[in-house]
Amino acid sequence: MNGEDSLDLRATYVQLHDGAAAVAIPAGPEFWQTIDKRTELHEGRLVVVSPMNETWSHWEMHPAGEELVVALSGAYEFVFADSAGERRVALVAGRAAIVPRGVWHRAVVHEAGEMLFITRGAATQHKPVGAA
Repeated sequence: MNGEDSLDLRATYVQLHDGAAAVAIPAGPEFWQTIDKRTELHEGRLVVVSPMNETWSHWEMHPAGEELVVALSGAYEFVFADSAGERRVALVAGRAAIVPRGVWHRAVVHEAGEMLFITRGAATQHKPVGAA
């Protein structure tokens, strides 16, 4: 794939390397099933557009860097949980939030739509809602 090809960010992640490179990575169902084992994703940041149809049933945390989340359509609350407790940030189309490094977070969907995520994938952790 070269710089002149069009990418559907709903089906392809783009990995922005810490240097100048950007690499397209197909984002099928196996992508998330194997993400913890994919050491090639530990460099740079991952970029993807994701449908947001349901409230997340899990918490997520990125210890390697901040995450930028941008609402492209729909309406959401991002819930952040840290030692100070929970904090909620409302997002609608055109609004963004920065998820701090090391902070557990999840999305509550009020109106289905799509979000753009830019994140460091290295060592991302997940846990079910309700887990300690």
